[in-house]
Amino acid sequence: MIEVQNLTKRYGAVPAVDNISFTAHPGQVTGFLGPNGAGKTTTMRMLTGYMPPTSGRALVAGYDVFEQSLEVRKRVGYLPENVPLYRDMTALGYLMYMGEIRGIPNRRDKAYEVLEQVKLADRANSRIRTLSKGMRQRVGLAQALLHDPEVLILDEPTIGLDPLQVLELRQLVRELGKNHTVLFSTHILSEAEQVCDSVVIIHRGTIVAQGSPSELRSTLERGGRVFVRTNAPAETALPRLQELAQVAQAETGLDGVIITPADPNADPRPAIARAVIENGWDLIELRPLAVNLEEIFLELTRAPETAAEAEPTPESEVVA
Repeated sequence: MIEVQNLTKRYGAVPAVDNISFTAHPGQVTGFLGPNGAGKTTTMRMLTGYMPPTSGRALVAGYDVFEQSLEVRKRVGYLPENVPLYRDMTALGYLMYMGEIRGIPNRRDKAYEVLEQVKLADRANSRIRTLSKGMRQRVGLAQALLHDPEVLILDEPTIGLDPLQVLELRQLVRELGKNHTVLFSTHILSEAEQVCDSVVIIHRGTIVAQGSPSELRSTLERGGRVFVRTNAPAETALPRLQELAQVAQAETGLDGVIITPADPNADPRPAIARAVIENGWDLIELRPLAVNLEEIFLELTRAPETAAEAEPTPESEVVA
């Protein structure tokens, strides 16, 4: 289990992660979702003991990541976004080397076991530099599994892969989630919806929503914005719909009109439907705007990013 309590990381006066709290449960894949620069990688580095928090607390498998960092590292398998591999080694040799560093007995047998788990046993003796990007990701994942960790932290594991490799890796992550606590970072909305049991959405260093995809969808549908499309041009429908008492704001978008209800506890769709009919238009589409995770994400992160608010990178971490 991962328990994060009021975790904060500042670079000088700039907060990269600002007072966040969430829990990732065993036997589940928890999606850590946000745009680039939202604070995902900084959070994962704190959870793996790579960097200390400025304030707050995080427990991984029951151990404090700051006070008991060595115990945490024994129980965490970490796959960073850029997998650090020795490309002139074979996949088997690399895993045996990592097993030696970790003090794992029967390193050869264990290396073969995790290669089988990630479906790469037939390339055990291939040099890593000859493997495809997807295969190298699997070698990195095998390394994260080598010491039988209770917790897996995967930072953008599918980035740069082709569609078939993405599907294969997603399936593997789902299987791993049955026996591990998995924290899965991504900025790809459809990926989180397909892979994750629960989702934490982070934006500009703060958590803006969390829950299962269905819970998030249900929450935003109640009192949320509504999309309506008719056979009339959006510019024609807009002023008529804006006049409705049930409508606080109407704006064009998505080839239709997006409506913010005046009362968040009331559904404006019946009044909108009546108005469309009374004006002699054909109603083509009328639905809550946030009906999938991608639209939920856009609803929660509508304010534009600015360069100054992007997640900073300390000079010591910049690699030329």
